Amino acid sequence: MSTPDGDLFRILISTDNHLGVWEKDEIRKDDSFKSFEEVLQIAVEQNVDMLLLGGDLFHDNKPSRTTVIKAVELLNKYCLGDRPVQFQVLSDQQQNFVSGRVNFENPNVNIGLPVFTIHGNHDDPAGQDSLSAVDLLSSCGLVNYFGKVLLSGNNIGNITLSPVLLQKGNTKLAVYGLGNVRDERLGRLFQTPGCVQWLRPADSEVASTDDWLNIFVLHQNRVQHGATAKNCLQERHLPPFLDLVVWGHEHECIPDTVLLQQPDSADEGNAAHVIQPGSSVATALSEGESRRKHVFLLEIMESQWRIVKQPLQTVRPFLWDNISLAAAQPRIDPDDSTAITTRLEQKVNSMIQQALRDVSPQQQEQQRQIGSSALAPLLPLIRLRVDYTGLSTINSQRFGQKFVGKVANPHDMLLWAKAAARKNKEEKAALAESEAGSASVLRPDQLDQARIEDLVAANLQAKMDILPPEELAVALHEYVEKDEKMALATCVTTVLTETQAAAMAGPGAGAAERTAHGDADGIAVVADDDVATVVNLCVQNRQASKLQHPFASGFAGGTPSAAGGPLQANNWDPGARVSNDGFDDVMDVDGTENRVPGSDAAAAATAARGGGMPPPAPKGRQRKGAAADG
Repeated sequence: MSTPDGDLFRILISTDNHLGVWEKDEIRKDDSFKSFEEVLQIAVEQNVDMLLLGGDLFHDNKPSRTTVIKAVELLNKYCLGDRPVQFQVLSDQQQNFVSGRVNFENPNVNIGLPVFTIHGNHDDPAGQDSLSAVDLLSSCGLVNYFGKVLLSGNNIGNITLSPVLLQKGNTKLAVYGLGNVRDERLGRLFQTPGCVQWLRPADSEVASTDDWLNIFVLHQNRVQHGATAKNCLQERHLPPFLDLVVWGHEHECIPDTVLLQQPDSADEGNAAHVIQPGSSVATALSEGESRRKHVFLLEIMESQWRIVKQPLQTVRPFLWDNISLAAAQPRIDPDDSTAITTRLEQKVNSMIQQALRDVSPQQQEQQRQIGSSALAPLLPLIRLRVDYTGLSTINSQRFGQKFVGKVANPHDMLLWAKAAARKNKEEKAALAESEAGSASVLRPDQLDQARIEDLVAANLQAKMDILPPEELAVALHEYVEKDEKMALATCVTTVLTETQAAAMAGPGAGAAERTAHGDADGIAVVADDDVATVVNLCVQNRQASKLQHPFASGFAGGTPSAAGGPLQANNWDPGARVSNDGFDDVMDVDGTENRVPGSDAAAAATAARGGGMPPPAPKGRQRKGAAADG
């Protein structure tokens, strides 16, 4: 680097650590902790400024006590210390962080390695207080939890994304975070103009809006999973001013940066870059999980940046392969189970030998340092997809017994598959007609992909005047997916309490009282029509209020602005510490910018983007760019 290190911002990026996965498996119970410890080791050895996690730090919303204790021990070991933190947080910390303050500015905690994280779909907030294990680490001052945004209101709702503004020397970062939201709803939000607003730093004497490098960290489906195209976030719906997108949730590691897909943009050079670190531990025996695991080192110097990939050495070897029994030579008798078993044994043994050969001496040394046995390498994971078209299958459990002590997953090595039978045009037409006639019936393979709100709408015949179906769907999701046994009762109680309170204090309450008449006991009786009118009015006001105020009651992830309402455009000086919103530009998801009238930035378009690594390119309209991957 030809420029001083005082401007070099170094961030280590990792996603989907899934602490506690396989904790009941005697062989794989420590895999997630070993890989996460290696991530922390790399952060300390590389002397990075901060560690950025992209969600799913924990595998469960309610991890076991053992998992929480191990996580706290690792963070204490590597994150506490006397090493000075060399960057500043310039934005409103009450707005950015769940704890209301960045942990390295807490005089009671000595932080040497700041960790910034969002939540994922496994460790997302749930329950009456909207809490998870990540909130526990945040309250202990071990992590800086951001991106916890409330999606309130009926139907679609709305969200406002406010960046964490970081500065080191002349390098300025605007880090946007968005914890996991159900993909179907978030997809509809981003497709609807005005439902997602992005706040941008205001122009000032110190820096202009375009001087900030914009990073977006999210944890959502990137590709379609299941039968509907709405269960993933379309890349083309992200705003054009972003420079880098860190995409969590997808477990396949893509070691190179790719351009953000923006089909509406004719200039590819104007597109942002996307990195997908993938998981640090294999949580499923899928082909994507078998790819080599990495963490990414992001180096930023003013307007220029680059990515250096770092392979993880402590990850358990995982080999995926395919075999077609019909193509085996010599040919196998379809009814000869012994011949089938023998052929599969040969294939699995060769895969085990290959997996052991692929382990480098560097990996073995790193595994010994983290705590693995120095006498034997890690048992590999083996997954063999077997095409048995035209032949019979064998017992997978009995077959796996032959490899106990040789592989880490002896009982689920084989994945049986069969080639789809070809159908003629008449058969296809009859099948389509049959499926159209039974469209209202969900097949078992479709049931897991069905959205809860669709199931509620399809099966809830009665019209509910007070309890909105959308809130019932959310409660049902938490009851089923997060094991929140009081979710339904809490939902009903909350709605009734809010409606009753509004009815007693609402504008229609006085009118209802004036129509009351006393009986012999002097007890006031209100006419039924007046009660119904007041309740209906309160329900409408409550729903409208939730749509208009995304920071309504029940949001545990930060506090509203000092003004007490949604974020407003404010004059803001990035060179000074402020407690107001301090944002100038408000960009809707459709890309239209609403700037403060009279601002110098009002006439400036989003900067065109070019490439390169420090020394930084001259100031101007050139796109903040990335060098080739390291």
